[in-house]
Amino acid sequence: MNWFGRESKVLIPFYKRQRVIFVRGEGCWLYDAEGKKYLDLVAGIAAVSIGHSHPYFIKRVREQLERLVHVSNLFYTIPQIELAEKLREITGLDKFFFCNSGAEAVEASLKIARKVTGRKKFVAFTGAFHGRTMGALSVTWKEKFRKPFEPLIQPVEFAKFNDVHDLEKKVDDDTAAVIVEPVQGEAGVYPAKKEFIKAIFEEKDEHGFIVIFDEVQTGFGRTGRWFAKEHFGIQPDIMAMAKAMGSGFPIGGVGVKEEIAEKLEATEHASTFGGNPLACTASLATVEVIEREKLVENSARMGGYFRDKLEEVGLKARGLGLMIGVEISNAFEIVSKALEKGLIVNATSESTLRLVPPLIIRKEEVNFAIEILSHLTRTTG
Repeated sequence: MNWFGRESKVLIPFYKRQRVIFVRGEGCWLYDAEGKKYLDLVAGIAAVSIGHSHPYFIKRVREQLERLVHVSNLFYTIPQIELAEKLREITGLDKFFFCNSGAEAVEASLKIARKVTGRKKFVAFTGAFHGRTMGALSVTWKEKFRKPFEPLIQPVEFAKFNDVHDLEKKVDDDTAAVIVEPVQGEAGVYPAKKEFIKAIFEEKDEHGFIVIFDEVQTGFGRTGRWFAKEHFGIQPDIMAMAKAMGSGFPIGGVGVKEEIAEKLEATEHASTFGGNPLACTASLATVEVIEREKLVENSARMGGYFRDKLEEVGLKARGLGLMIGVEISNAFEIVSKALEKGLIVNATSESTLRLVPPLIIRKEEVNFAIEILSHLTRTTG
């Protein structure tokens, strides 16, 4: 059956897809329509945190599916309250809003910042990626993403990432918020420096703006901590989250400090599907598995092991936990060749592979990946 041909006739061609059709997943592995097995180091772009088809996750979601899926936010539902309580425990933030994606979480964060400060200007950073909706796109760096859709939200200024002096030039008393990824994912997995994050908060004290952490890609154990903010010992005013939050089930969220929440009112923002019982149950089940199976700790341990093994075979690696960037000269070719050998990897540019496997990955699976990557870097290009 020609699924590729059928797809081309009915879907808008927004995506450049690898030529494979996946039909089943188990743990860190995916299976295509022909039954071939692949080690998944992409995890739905850092989303499938507890692995494919986790039995506890399936059980919890199935039970909720049979009970109640959606009623809207005109009413109270128990899973939403329970999830907010759990997030308060693991984030240290006070109150939450739920949506359906990372871009939506960023949109809400930007709106909240403007509302509570009364200011308009945002400062973002070179290399930043915050999403493709109009607000999120406005604070995304790459011009090829922004240019076709201008005019976007203004004013926005971009300071150099990890450059304290340029930051100081760009922020002022008109700044509503500085939005930053603690690790830039789409740019090639570049962690922020501690002194840079410290400087953002020092400038906040001087100018009175809000600090937004975009933890859409870094949250829920990805960097070897529950959230990447913990590497810096700070608490942002607002934090956007999604991806691993539901281990592949669409859900996003925004956490804020109490002093932010008390300045917000009913009807100032909303989401029809956000925080529905099914999505919140999926997120609760995800968090429960991460806790029970100590996957935050596994992310830190296996991330270190993975980077060490990459260095052993001559590949320069960077990142935190299981969010790894690998410097390589022909990344897009490696992606295609690796797929042929049963390994799924992602390239953020011609010179960088991004490895973001499920947090359950084991040493033998890392070794399998290393063997393939080592062979391909010796024989490709």
